[in-house]
Amino acid sequence: MSEGTLDVEQAELALVEHYERLVRLAYCVLGDSPRRAHAVTRGALPRRCTSTAALPRPRLRPEDAQDEDPAYVWLRLRVLRAALAGPRGGAPARAAYALRHLERMAEPDIRQLLCAARVKDPDAAMAEACTEVTARPTPGTPCPLCTAQPPHLLDVVRRRRYWRAAGAAVFAAVVCAGMLGVPGDTWGPDAAARPPLVRGTDGERALDPDALVRARAGAWRRASRVDFAAWPARGALTRDESLLRRALVTWARPRADVRVGATPGTPKGPPPGPPQLLYAGRLEGSAVVLLYDGLRVARYSEPLDPDGGSAAAKDGVSLELARTAGAGAVASGALVVARSEEEVRYLTAPWITRSAEVDLLDPADVTGRTLSRGEDGVTEPVQLPVTLPRHCESWPGLALWGSTGTVRDEQLYTDLGELTPARLTDGKGRAPATSAAARTRLARTVCHLPAVLDRGVKAVNSWQFARQRLPDGDGVAAWVCTRAGTWRGAGARVMTQFQPSAAAPGRPGAVTSRAEDTRACGPRDREVLTGLLWKSTDGHWYVLAAGDASVTRLRARGSGLADSPAEARGNTLAVRAERDASARLSATRAAGDSARPLH
Repeated sequence: MSEGTLDVEQAELALVEHYERLVRLAYCVLGDSPRRAHAVTRGALPRRCTSTAALPRPRLRPEDAQDEDPAYVWLRLRVLRAALAGPRGGAPARAAYALRHLERMAEPDIRQLLCAARVKDPDAAMAEACTEVTARPTPGTPCPLCTAQPPHLLDVVRRRRYWRAAGAAVFAAVVCAGMLGVPGDTWGPDAAARPPLVRGTDGERALDPDALVRARAGAWRRASRVDFAAWPARGALTRDESLLRRALVTWARPRADVRVGATPGTPKGPPPGPPQLLYAGRLEGSAVVLLYDGLRVARYSEPLDPDGGSAAAKDGVSLELARTAGAGAVASGALVVARSEEEVRYLTAPWITRSAEVDLLDPADVTGRTLSRGEDGVTEPVQLPVTLPRHCESWPGLALWGSTGTVRDEQLYTDLGELTPARLTDGKGRAPATSAAARTRLARTVCHLPAVLDRGVKAVNSWQFARQRLPDGDGVAAWVCTRAGTWRGAGARVMTQFQPSAAAPGRPGAVTSRAEDTRACGPRDREVLTGLLWKSTDGHWYVLAAGDASVTRLRARGSGLADSPAEARGNTLAVRAERDASARLSATRAAGDSARPLH
């Protein structure tokens, strides 16, 4: 986007990346129909290059500065104007409230944006937003949207571009029909795989190797946002136009014999414009290309010797797609560039200064085995984790250290079957799982991770919500909640564990409950209650239960209990029971509300 001009393609990319945020803003202003909020948001896209010279630019706080995308700022203004317009338009006070609590804008910037949205009296709207709070949602859960899934945005973008291309085709046919059969459109060894295109369209440019975006070496040092967009093009084949064209054509329209895979929630459609080249080189008997379109990473692979008997020749041509929207410096630390049945190799970010393989089942393995890397940033092979818990004798993890200003300390990752390794964090603040206590919890958790393989997991966070002194002098147990969050936001998996003292540090904890697609155990919901039937070393059976720190009283009732109902003050409970006891748990929190077990 040039200074003062909004390009149509940039606006479409911004809409796809920030769609949920824009819909939530529109719904909060409208206050009625979620369907109307979706329609208002989709209608904000421009149909031609637009001037942004008069666009208000809010002064964001330093921690929010990286989110100030000019295309998003312009789309937000369009959404506000549309939501406030017409006889059924939302009240300006709701717009002021939404900008303050959803967009976290300062009052001068809210006033400026309301003026740009053609609100006649911004001061009155802001005053009403401050005083009339009864009809508005609480800041913690502002303007909840409907449960219906949002539309397939990449399809919306493609439809718009299709009609633009169709219009250009009609115009070209009228003006110069003979130019439609240009030599070169149907020539060449890969002509059969090429989709029909109109010259000069975004679809044609997306297949042109010369149009590929290439970041300069060292661009990440000057970038305001450090992510995959700051990666330079690396590898020995970055100038192989024939290979790059085959990769681009396969992404646009893969042949029937191409193996295509995508992480859950990742659109499989072509890039909306020329993608960025991250890597092109030879690995394990294959030519590999990594591309990035701002929302997804694509990995294209073809055998160097298709007629040979190597594993690469048997695998043939493949295309993998993974969603990476919103990745920061930590989440974009590495990509899987090659994977076999037993090993994986990573392409590390240009700001990574050291990489190592560590055994996550051994908390004492702090430094790990340093991984050598080539000039192109590709690591030597790392063993893949096991896929069956009963064979969980070791669990290789990837440790990365970065330079100052991006990844400031060690970060831990593990391979869960995706193009992006999953980050491993610990505690309510989701800090790197590198402390001694975090590594101990992680060592007893990783053998349960096969349950989230190939689920599009972005990060796995564990945190201890309770500690309990066990009966019969069996030491102290930790109660841990683990959440595997996804790149798409939905579909997170949660489990709670009981981790008693163990002779082997990597002995898995006992899973006491599981849940899917829930807010539990995340930054928005820290309320947990769970329990299990446990046998002490003396041979006695107990019903044990634990809740988060807000629980002040626990109760258990059912058959086979020594006392029913059994009650305990605090957030832990232990009651003698028979080996076939059955109990129902409940709890009371400090605020007086009740709690139910996680399901």
